[in-house]
Amino acid sequence: MAKEGISRIDLGEKDPRTAYHWLTRTVAPRPIAWVSTKSPRGKLNLAPFSYFNAGGANPPSLVFSCTYTREGKPKDTLRNVRETGEFVVNVVTREVVEAANLTSRAFEYEVSEFEEVGLTPAWDTAHVTVPRVAESPIAFECRVFAIVDHGNGPLSAHYVIGEVLAVHCDASLLDEEGMPDPAKIEHCARLGKSFYLRVREEELFELPRP
Repeated sequence: MAKEGISRIDLGEKDPRTAYHWLTRTVAPRPIAWVSTKSPRGKLNLAPFSYFNAGGANPPSLVFSCTYTREGKPKDTLRNVRETGEFVVNVVTREVVEAANLTSRAFEYEVSEFEEVGLTPAWDTAHVTVPRVAESPIAFECRVFAIVDHGNGPLSAHYVIGEVLAVHCDASLLDEEGMPDPAKIEHCARLGKSFYLRVREEELFELPRP
């Protein structure tokens, strides 16, 4: 039964900023991809994106949307993945969420967020020439499969689809079968406004599939 008092907002008739607030405050919680890239000249970049999720498992893939800035310009991450074809997605947990937030600042192109925020590049990646973030407990080495542009101008979407080539995981987060244990990871997710959500073990519940 439909609830009374439901309002309809035609987002296609709203300005991009208003649409942004409607989406980010209602499509939540959203996992955060902390994406490390490298410019063609070798300068490291690191930025968080909450338009992010898994794509498929055959082959394993991830997708994140790197929107244009409010000024309608491509972000450094998008420039780098277009030119190099590779990136690493680092998982954001409660332990590193403050650092991830600091890397969202609009630094000048080829200014390294690793250096500015004081993070450690881990150069043990096997399939890409981009480092993972040593402080993050889980990281995915990815090769760009495709970039799908949807729209143009401020806040337009640019979906980066990456094929996952390898995953790095802190051994303390594995269960007795050697698989990641969701109760141990303490993911952080993005909500609307300036809110975040911490996933705690006591908040988890299970539902068997029908």
